[in-house]
Amino acid sequence: MNHILVVDDEADIRATLQAILAEEGYTVTTASTAAEAVTLVHDAVYDAVLLDIWLPDRDGLEALEEIRKADPAAGPEVIVISGHASIETAVRATKLGAFDFLEKPLTLERTLIVVKNATETRRLRLENQEFQRQAFTRGTITGESVPVKALRQQIRLMAPTNGRVLIYGESGTGKELIARTIHSESLRKDHVFVELNCAAIPEDYIEAELFGSRRGAAQSDKRGTFERAHGGTLFLDEVGDMSLKTQAKVLRALDEQEFTPVGAAHPVRVDVRVIAATNKNLEEEIAKGNFREDFFYRLNVIPFFVPPLRERKEDIPLLVRELMREFGRQYGRPRVEITDEALSALQQYHWPGNVRELKNIVERMLILNPQSTRLERKHLPVLVYRNAGAARSAEFPSLQSAREAYERDYILRKLEECHGNVSRAAEALGLERSHLYRKMKTLGIAGRDAQA
Repeated sequence: MNHILVVDDEADIRATLQAILAEEGYTVTTASTAAEAVTLVHDAVYDAVLLDIWLPDRDGLEALEEIRKADPAAGPEVIVISGHASIETAVRATKLGAFDFLEKPLTLERTLIVVKNATETRRLRLENQEFQRQAFTRGTITGESVPVKALRQQIRLMAPTNGRVLIYGESGTGKELIARTIHSESLRKDHVFVELNCAAIPEDYIEAELFGSRRGAAQSDKRGTFERAHGGTLFLDEVGDMSLKTQAKVLRALDEQEFTPVGAAHPVRVDVRVIAATNKNLEEEIAKGNFREDFFYRLNVIPFFVPPLRERKEDIPLLVRELMREFGRQYGRPRVEITDEALSALQQYHWPGNVRELKNIVERMLILNPQSTRLERKHLPVLVYRNAGAARSAEFPSLQSAREAYERDYILRKLEECHGNVSRAAEALGLERSHLYRKMKTLGIAGRDAQA
């Protein structure tokens, strides 16, 4: 619901505009002086301000300038109204950032059109800022395994609803990608997707991060994630790490779709769909007293379970080739290939870090083998060979092969730490540069030298 501030020293005009705008579905606040208007703008969020030029305490254009300076990026659109209009005044108001200029006596049709245009302009401005901030892209879920096909089907069924979603999955499985995909297939797809990692924000700051703060609070004015996500989707990642105190406040915001920013006197209403994710067993956390049961039931309307990579190993070749295309474009090497033998070795690994670990390994191989157009089994880090039983025996038929694999991985790590600089890596390893080059050649490591 859009919030309009009407500033006029005539009580009849304030009352008339308030009644008309309220009938159209707007929330309306009124003020009779410039000082009161400026205070209100600092205290709450408004989509538009109808501002009279002739005010008893100061010039309305001075108030316009102060309102625009308060928050140039996210502040309200200001519509100037006057009974003594002149071209010079209208030009000055426009230069100071006024959205439009209305003459008294006001006409109902013209006023409503201008207010509607102003609120829509602010909405589009804020969404554009959000898209630019996040470089928003709609993700795709790669894979043809049974768990992934089932996940895509569930998304198609549930995404178009407004039901809250709780995504379960181990770290690195791609819970954020699932959340973005749900958003991109929802009725809110043309609005913003805002993410907050609850585990990354210190407890002292998370309330202001969620709900924002207003001037006079400990922090400077800012819009919180709930407010930024208005009309769109708010993704609360690692919600299991949220404190009980914060859980209670978020629960209240979900129930009422309303909250009061830190330091503000008036609440803010929002329309937000919440998607949450966790790598914890929340029912166990409830039993331990670490998670509120009522909060759990508010979030767990539609549960999604993201399978770990070890349960969808048939998707690994598709994922690897997709990642190679992505990093190939990034590093200017779009034609690098990978052998079936290397892919088979990747499929034998147990992937404790899931897709995130796979992504890191693919990027690492491309970086550390800049001359290779074909990634082979020997280019893989030794950790992918460390499987139990037969897989390990098959990979290391002799002590010598195991030693070489470890030595290769250790040299690769040192090269990575030295950003590919062979001279520095040789110094770190305690070797002569020529000796290290011979080792690299023997172990199949391609490298580049740089000035030490």
